[in-house]
Amino acid sequence: MKILFKSAKNLQQKTDCLVVALKPLKKIASQNSELNAATDGALDRLQSSKQFAAAQGEIVSLMVPSGLAANHVLMLGTGTEKNLSTETVREILESVASKLKALKVNSATFDLDALVAKSDIETVSRHLIEALGDIEYQYVMQPKSARGPKPNAEFKATLWCEDKKLLGLAKKSAAIGLAIHNGKTLAKDLGNMPGNVCTPTYLASQARQLGRSHGLKVKILSEKQMEELGMGSLLSVSKGSREPAKLIIMEYKGAKSSKAAPHVLVGKGLTFDAGGISLKPSPKMDEMKYDMCGAASVFGAIQAAAEMELPINVVGIIPSSENLPDGIANKPGDVVTSMSGQTIEILNTDAEGRLILCDALTYAERYKPASVIDIATLTGAVIVALGHQTAGVLGNNQEMIDEVLQAGETSLDFAWQLPIKETYKKQLKSDFADLANIGGPSAGTITAACFLSYFTENFRWTHLDIAGTAWGGSAGKRATGRAVPILTQYLIDRC
Repeated sequence: MKILFKSAKNLQQKTDCLVVALKPLKKIASQNSELNAATDGALDRLQSSKQFAAAQGEIVSLMVPSGLAANHVLMLGTGTEKNLSTETVREILESVASKLKALKVNSATFDLDALVAKSDIETVSRHLIEALGDIEYQYVMQPKSARGPKPNAEFKATLWCEDKKLLGLAKKSAAIGLAIHNGKTLAKDLGNMPGNVCTPTYLASQARQLGRSHGLKVKILSEKQMEELGMGSLLSVSKGSREPAKLIIMEYKGAKSSKAAPHVLVGKGLTFDAGGISLKPSPKMDEMKYDMCGAASVFGAIQAAAEMELPINVVGIIPSSENLPDGIANKPGDVVTSMSGQTIEILNTDAEGRLILCDALTYAERYKPASVIDIATLTGAVIVALGHQTAGVLGNNQEMIDEVLQAGETSLDFAWQLPIKETYKKQLKSDFADLANIGGPSAGTITAACFLSYFTENFRWTHLDIAGTAWGGSAGKRATGRAVPILTQYLIDRC
């Protein structure tokens, strides 16, 4: 997406579509008499015939006279409310983006002063770019075929803002929106790829490519290297697959001191999860390619941080594997030893995400991190609790949890806190090991986080369960790009 800014409004500017926001005044045309005149009094006629009242989110398309350079003109209503919430502004802008997509336009010019007056320029410019990005996104099949969809032409958005001070704020906020959009696009592309393409080895190659394009230090640990580190829990998951596991480490150093404590993002990278010996039901098993969306969100957030050149150090750690049934795969009742030295009884091989995350979390400790967030499509239970709208948040430091929750409110990538208490940890008791990998049928999201908490006692840690938000829901069988916005906002706030 290309974004341009103009301080002077010009109705003769060539564009596929001109979008004008208007308030519901007694005489709507008084807000833009020039446009009313250029369209032969169309605003007056629309209001008098009650075809346009500038109600909140109302969109009306005008017939464009030959004298106007735009091919289409959209009138956008802001409604009667004095102030609009960020969520409402985003909904309005998503409606505009959907209309632009329906018109099949490749460029649009936005005169949104009336909307800015009910919100602020930073909110409008940032969420306009994100909304356009979400609606315009198109997955191009990998590998490509002659019959596959062709990518859309690059969309060009031009924002009008006559106030020079506000124009500077708009540019800064739009840059945030664009970085988040680009990060979400990367996360969506990785998530939507078929499992026979997006393997642990492929993710490792994408990390190296991201490192070359954005100046990251990238390190890939092989199974032999992980074995030498004692990552018996992680490696137990990959035993059933011919695809070798990888531990992917990406380091972005934007702080003044390269030795400044980094913020670590640990993303679950199960590129396909059949459940292992505890085999999943076959219907919808194809959707288990999305079990690496936690890893995808780490890719997207680190790319966004690098694009914005945030003055912060960030480390992304991605344990990546497949979970398949095989003669040497994990069996219920097996006991494995984690990198931390704690032993784990595997009661269900389909609770494998926590087995790869626990060793990655132990590995994160060597960075002496300022904070650690793990992101995972970990439990179906979180969908029962919070649906597809909200991620689950748990952790060992309330101040940090509050910071993550606030990042979700700012970015509209919402999350909700669930408790970690000793009473839940009792469900992980094992007769044969330090821990069992499941805690029974109740409180599945909480007991999964309780399991991870045993490997995070030496640093500030928050767990994001994105099983309900990373794909599906209103997006259908598609990746959403979440939790790129909440992670990126968390990093922005730390600056």
